Amino acid sequence: MFNTILPFGLNVMQIDLSAYLDFSTINWEKMKTATIQTLGMTAGSLVFVFILGLLLGLFLYETNGKNTAVAKGVFWFVSIFVNVFRSIPFIILIVLLIPVTKALVGSMVGPTAALPALIISAAPFYARMVEIGFREIDKGVIEAAEAMGASKFQIIWKVLLPESLPAIVSGITVTAISLIGYTAMAGIIGAGGLGNLAYLEGFQRNQMGVVLVATFVILVIVFTIQFIGDFAVKRIDKR
Repeated sequence: MFNTILPFGLNVMQIDLSAYLDFSTINWEKMKTATIQTLGMTAGSLVFVFILGLLLGLFLYETNGKNTAVAKGVFWFVSIFVNVFRSIPFIILIVLLIPVTKALVGSMVGPTAALPALIISAAPFYARMVEIGFREIDKGVIEAAEAMGASKFQIIWKVLLPESLPAIVSGITVTAISLIGYTAMAGIIGAGGLGNLAYLEGFQRNQMGVVLVATFVILVIVFTIQFIGDFAVKRIDKR
């Protein structure tokens, strides 16, 4: 047993290591509900992150280095958006977006309330990974498609996306794992999920077994996502 002062100012508590192994305090029904909420927040936001990130990455790739005023304007606008929202820490972003979240979902409490912040924080991150995936494509392949008279849409649909598919899948896997971490932070301010359960039921009530099990469940989810992502990349990567 040891005593420690935690850096939260208001909380000075005694931590007993044996408390981590006291599973009698765990409400398994709440653990199940929190797990479903975490999975729901991650899956719901991931769909929008994938679509928005893919579009932003495509805009960055297609407008970068172009000399037209429209292309320069689009590249400047998208770059600013991506760089700004990639730079803001998630816990600050979710507070800054409170008015937007209330306008969109009507509340700041619950799993749905976390979606706007999750999407806006993760989509720029994924957009950069998509842009990098497009840049890694052999220029000769694109030039060959142009020489055969392919339209811009055909080049995007039949060259860019298929050739960069392993990078796109690998990127969304990494982004999904980041979203799991974000949902844990969103839980601290009342958005539900395993982070919320670990903080309210575990930390604040000194039921460290709840914290340990919630952490273990998060790890299982992360490992599962990584396994599925790696398996998918191996199946589609023909290099």
